[in-house]
Formats: sequence, structure tokens, C-alpha cells
Amino acid sequence: MNHTGDIPQNNSQHKTVAIIPARYGSTRLPGKALIEIAGKPMVCWVAERALAARNVDRVIVATDSERIVDAVRARGIEAMLTSSEHASGTDRVAEVAAALPDAEIIVNVQGDEPMISPQTIEKAVEVMSAELRKPSGAGIVTTWEPIESVADLLDPDLVKVVVDADDNAVYFSRSPIPYPRDAVKRHGSPDIALAEEPELLKLFRKHTGLYVYRREVLLEFTRWPQTELEQIEALEQLRALAHGVKIKVIEACSTSIGVDTLVDLQKVEAELSA
Repeated sequence: MNHTGDIPQNNSQHKTVAIIPARYGSTRLPGKALIEIAGKPMVCWVAERALAARNVDRVIVATDSERIVDAVRARGIEAMLTSSEHASGTDRVAEVAAALPDAEIIVNVQGDEPMISPQTIEKAVEVMSAELRKPSGAGIVTTWEPIESVADLLDPDLVKVVVDADDNAVYFSRSPIPYPRDAVKRHGSPDIALAEEPELLKLFRKHTGLYVYRREVLLEFTRWPQTELEQIEALEQLRALAHGVKIKVIEACSTSIGVDTLVDLQKVEAELSA
């Protein structure tokens, strides 16, 4: 994907705030947001990546932990203490967004993505800025990356997305979608088909967790109850689709690594310490 290096500062003309949800509790990596990577808390790496995006006006870490607030502010980064009752990071982001009436675009940057590309953030904000100028533009912009292995394709923790000809999301799933029917007929099973025809991997897109919202869509979204499909797949973006929200899906400028396990952490440490 080409680097959109000619984006000037704030050329969107839409007030844009990046909010990073970071709770202290984490099932697999307790205190994950404060784990030091190359001498810096992980959440601060994320915040600095968001600050490097040239069309983001403000970056705020939204957390339920005084320890995270203190660590973030000690590095000169803005932080806000939020409720400890939120069911998701999106709800935490919305609490902060509700207090920012002048913001038009809200960027939800996951607190465990220390390698997220500032260029990817810039590109997603640019697309949302263009959507804001359309009568029926997208309410959400999110990102995808190529799937590079059969193991990743079959991993239910890696979410897949199908898009239409205009790059709007049709569906998100933990299953491999679209289903390559003819190839499976030829080989007898999806696993064998993918092993025998590795070029089939190009059919699939891995959804990655950067979200850019129209502020009013975010606030409305978090007031809707969970939908049946959302509960079945455990994917909250399906709630937006069920309510008719258009989700634009663009290719990330480079790959990132979400830190969910010690193995992920070791990969990121190796990259950022190099």
C-alpha cells in the first residue's frame, strides 16, 4: 500500500480526537497496558504512534486505572479516568467522546497495538473526512490486512471481513469467509484446498482493530443493545451492520501486532528494540 506521505497537517478540516482505551485488568496479561517495552509502557507506545498521525488533533488515553493515568501523564500524554463498569473498550471511548462536543471524528486506537502505523491512522482519518462530505457516507472506517497463512485463516481469534466492490463491509466473522466452494469440492475439505491452492489465501482479509467513527454514530452505537449475531460471533461491529451503519474497510499501510499473549509481547519487544 502506498504511503500517503503528502497528507498535510489537519487537512481534513474536521476536528479529530484519537482515544486509546486501556483498562488495567487483562485476563492473559495482567496490567498489560503498563508492561514496559524497550523502557516505555506499552500504552505510551500506542499514544505516541497516534500523536505521530498528522491529521489527529488530540490524543487521550481513557482508562479505569489511576496507575495508568499517572504513567501516561508522566510522559506528557493526556489521560482521562473513566468508569470501571464498561463492558468494552468502545464504551470507554464513547464516555470520553461524549465530553468532546467539538470533535467530529473519533479514532479508537487499541491500547495493545504498540506498532500501529501512524500512516494507517492518517489514511483512515482521511477516508472518514471524505465520507463526512457525502450525503450517505460511512459511519465507521476500519482496516484490514492480508492473511498470510492457513493457520491464521483458521484461527477464530483473527477476525475475517468480506467487503463489496466499494470497500464497504458486508460481514465480519471468526470463520473463514468467503467459503471457497469449488476448491473444497475439488479437494474434499477447506484445509486440504488451502494447502493445495495457497493462492486462495488472497480471497481473505484479516480485520484489524482500528476504528474511526463519526462522533454521533459512536454515541448512538453504544446506546444500542447487543444484537443476536453480535452475541453469536462475539463481534460488536455486527451490531453496527445490523442497524444499517455503513462501514468502510481500507487496507492498512503496514502490518501490526496486537499484544494478547507473551509470545506476542516477545515479537513486539524484538521489533521495537531493534
